[in-house]
Amino acid sequence: MQPTTIRNAHQKFIDFLKGKKHSSSTILAYGKDIDQLASFLEEMDKHHVHDVSSDDIQAFLAKMSEKGYTPKSLSRKLNSTRTFYRFLKVNEMITDDPSLLVSHPRYELAPPRILKPTEYRALRDAARHDARMFAIIELLLQTGIRIGELAELRLSDIKDGNLSIRPYEKHEERVVPLNHPSKEALNAYLKIRPQVTDDHVFITKSGKPFLVRNIRTAIERYFRIAEIENAKVNDLRHTFVAHHLKHGVSLVLLSKILGHKRISTTERYLEYVKDRAKDTSSLSEL
Repeated sequence: MQPTTIRNAHQKFIDFLKGKKHSSSTILAYGKDIDQLASFLEEMDKHHVHDVSSDDIQAFLAKMSEKGYTPKSLSRKLNSTRTFYRFLKVNEMITDDPSLLVSHPRYELAPPRILKPTEYRALRDAARHDARMFAIIELLLQTGIRIGELAELRLSDIKDGNLSIRPYEKHEERVVPLNHPSKEALNAYLKIRPQVTDDHVFITKSGKPFLVRNIRTAIERYFRIAEIENAKVNDLRHTFVAHHLKHGVSLVLLSKILGHKRISTTERYLEYVKDRAKDTSSLSEL
């Protein structure tokens, strides 16, 4: 077995992720985590993958903890490291995987931030005179789609009162129904949308796609205008889930609409929902 340098293995790992068509954000996150690991190991004068022990990986996590990384972030870095070492073993660059001997740090997941009716109504009111942002907020709140899925919507994806959600970051294609408020907000925006060749639903004034990072920044601005504290874009999705669970929507139906791979992901919200109504197969409006 030819000795492989950690830096060379790192590049091969990134190329592998790109070949598997992982999202750019996933590749960036894995790349940063393994780059930090490689830099730490170089300081330890360890330059080849077969030189690394479980103690070295544990020492790396301890160093990251000293730098202020949270247990949750450390757990993610260990996941990245394990994925990296699994890649190394499959490609016969190592025989043993030292990352498997390192335990994840314990941490508690923070409960999802679920907006109160007074909060999401205030958010709507803040954006009401901005047709594009009002439509974006309404779609995220009324359909539960991910911000990345919203940014990728094309005009042809709106049909028969539904949204056709394209495959996104390994999430499967699905159809999401539009209720009256979301249809109304979307139609109002489409009437004033610039007539350009780009077929993304949400575009800038210059006719270019409205990017995820810019959508996120714009929504966060309206959170501030509405004086809603400690809220993030994904809280609109959390609110959609909690609202429909409270109103008794079937877990199977809700999981399908949300694009969850496992129904257990949807079930986790149940502990945050009180007084759940009897099962129903229809969605309601927020």
